[in-house]
Amino acid sequence: MPVKTRFLLLSVTMLTSIPLFSVSPASASTTDAEVVELRREMAEMRHEMTMMRTELHKQPHQKVVGGRHAVTSATPVEPNYSGRPDAGIQFGQPTRTATYHASGDGRPVSDRGIVSSWQDFQHSSRDSEEVHVGGMRIGFPNGRPTIQSEDGKYAFSIGLAFHEDFGGFIGVAPRGSEQKGKFNSFTSNARRLRVPLTWRYKNWVANVTPDFAGSNNDGVVGLYEANLNYAGLKNTILTVGYFQPRVTEEDSESSNDFEMMERPGITDIARSIAAGDARFSIGGLHYEKRWWVAAYFTGQQFGGRNASGYYGGDGNVGDSQTGATFRAAGRPVATKNWDLHLGVSALSAIRPSDGTGGRTFKLSQRPEVNLGEDSLLSTGTITNVANVWAAGPEAGLRWRNLLLKGEYYHIGVDRSRQNGGASMPSLGFQGWYAAANYTLFGKARAYNIKEGAFSAPGVPESEEFNPATGHWGALEVSGRYSVSDLNSHPDSPNGLRGGQQTVWSGGLNWYPNRHFRVMVDFNHFIVSRNSNDGSVDIFGRNGNSLAARVQATF
Repeated sequence: MPVKTRFLLLSVTMLTSIPLFSVSPASASTTDAEVVELRREMAEMRHEMTMMRTELHKQPHQKVVGGRHAVTSATPVEPNYSGRPDAGIQFGQPTRTATYHASGDGRPVSDRGIVSSWQDFQHSSRDSEEVHVGGMRIGFPNGRPTIQSEDGKYAFSIGLAFHEDFGGFIGVAPRGSEQKGKFNSFTSNARRLRVPLTWRYKNWVANVTPDFAGSNNDGVVGLYEANLNYAGLKNTILTVGYFQPRVTEEDSESSNDFEMMERPGITDIARSIAAGDARFSIGGLHYEKRWWVAAYFTGQQFGGRNASGYYGGDGNVGDSQTGATFRAAGRPVATKNWDLHLGVSALSAIRPSDGTGGRTFKLSQRPEVNLGEDSLLSTGTITNVANVWAAGPEAGLRWRNLLLKGEYYHIGVDRSRQNGGASMPSLGFQGWYAAANYTLFGKARAYNIKEGAFSAPGVPESEEFNPATGHWGALEVSGRYSVSDLNSHPDSPNGLRGGQQTVWSGGLNWYPNRHFRVMVDFNHFIVSRNSNDGSVDIFGRNGNSLAARVQATF
């Protein structure tokens, strides 16, 4: 029994025995013997209490610091026997309510399940305020609502990536006998409505992210990712399952960080070959402060063998696609005011899927906006395809608030022999873009070593939008010139005329805080004619689009 408990019991025993010392004369003869025995026992109790009091003085005493953790004090504290409350105890104090204060520089949360080592996850948890309820901790590590066990071994997070687009097209008139096509003067589209769900046990992380939008026309529910990850190796993440393998600098950024509402046309075309959303992948990535590398073996996209698949599919596939991706990036300059990024990406559909028309492939692209419009750039269905590949360099330079980026990719299509034995010519396509971005106020874009790419501006909690205190969040202006060329020897009988698309883009992005953003983009596009678009782009098409996006991320 603890010393303090024994001391308390002995004290109570002595107090309850006091009435026995008041003996009336009438009963003295019958109680003398009992009184003598009681006095002897109480003498023993007093001796034992004296020894326990000495022992209590020698023990270290506990005191609470900060209301959360107990620390040990080696200074003896004189016991208080007066019955008055100790000096450290106060009554009538107001109840303390835990409030969350965001840490860091306030950059947007990722649009996908967050995978990090258990050590990094615990560090993020320590940086945020938490509420302890019934042995569970509830907080917002990385800005995402999270419930975890007291020791942090088990955790569950739920996020949100909501992008609602609205706007329309101006001056997209048909030429000659062309049909107008689907170019609404005003419409809307839920571009992304992802709900990342993440389960964690130590360094093992499972992500499932349904997407209730994600298409060029909303109203279709699908899947963005469903994968298992191991993050127990230093700065390394190993992944298997439906995933978005990272290729190109633009594709490595979270969509919550994009400079413009959509990626440049050529990077979207390239990633569709063997990467993109919900692509079956086995592989991993590793990062350091100065370099980043990733490689994945890839297969079909989610629903690829379903004729009504979310990403398009073929119900007659007898042999699914297999492919691979590789990306490496370096950061030779990394200072407070300067960042230099250099990289290379390569990917290949090593063996395209064998479906209704044999091994076929199709490349197409919209004018860098997604409001339900027609694609003006298209190769049509290419038959007898042996493999498809893309490769190219990427570069980025940041100086203080200014960021310049650019990428170039060449796409090759190798073809097998026809049934008659004649060889078919290979095809080659290409594209590039150059972009500039400047942060007018707020924390400028910065390099994200975990993605090997640049992140969006930051809004610390102290600088969140609040006109009363003179804070306006962050505002940036962006511009981009993009070219995607799907012509390959277009005047040759064995060539292909898929068209060439040039897009001039300009935009403004406002961040009132890290969780919300408003984007406004204007695009002017010029598309040459192609031979694979039916009756919409017979003579080429020029036009403009004006669109906006409201974004919420958790």
